[in-house]
Amino acid sequence: MALTHTDETGLDQLDPATHPARDAVHFRRIIAARRALAAAEDELREAVAAAREAGDSWTIIGAALETSRQAAQQRFGN
Repeated sequence: MALTHTDETGLDQLDPATHPARDAVHFRRIIAARRALAAAEDELREAVAAAREAGDSWTIIGAALETSRQAAQQRFGN
């Protein structure tokens, strides 16, 4: 039984006859930005966790995030 893979990106649905190949500079830039955003999110989570471990309050963390204590705790709390 062969496994079929469904491409969620939709790229496998593009017809080369109607979508000719182009320079992928913008495609690569989007991928790089998405990866940078994911890395920044990871760093932010680690920074918040370290601040909590060091004893910083949710009020202080919320201020650093320019949000409320409640919003910070809701987003980053356990």
